[in-house]
Amino acid sequence: MFMGEYSHTLDSKGRLIIPAKFRNQLGEKFVVTRWMEHALRVMPMPIWEKLEKQLNELPLGKKEARQFKRFVMAGAMAAEVDKQGRIIMPSNLKDYAGLEKDVTVTGSGDSFEIWSSENWHDYTLATANDFDEIAEGLVDFDF
Repeated sequence: MFMGEYSHTLDSKGRLIIPAKFRNQLGEKFVVTRWMEHALRVMPMPIWEKLEKQLNELPLGKKEARQFKRFVMAGAMAAEVDKQGRIIMPSNLKDYAGLEKDVTVTGSGDSFEIWSSENWHDYTLATANDFDEIAEGLVDFDF
């Protein structure tokens, strides 16, 4: 399980250190893709394969399904961690997530996310202000 919050920086070549606790769970190859709220989602191959199957089962007659599938699939890249525990972030993913220097890596259960630290800060403030309402909206899920 991926959990926790880690602050890192992109180096001048666009490389990001993946937290050691996360590297052990990723496997040799994994997938990084665009995700919601202008974050990136990083998934071990079994989780990516499950998502890929779900995307392929979306009803292509629905415009929103086609848009979602295209956006996630076109933004996806297979990745590996180098010997120093880093991944290279391509410019299209850095641009989408607004990654410049300060980056926050956040656990998300079966995967983890990469955020610009500024976006993560703004997101957590907004979520904290609405947390009680969010929890109440999940009453149907036994929270």
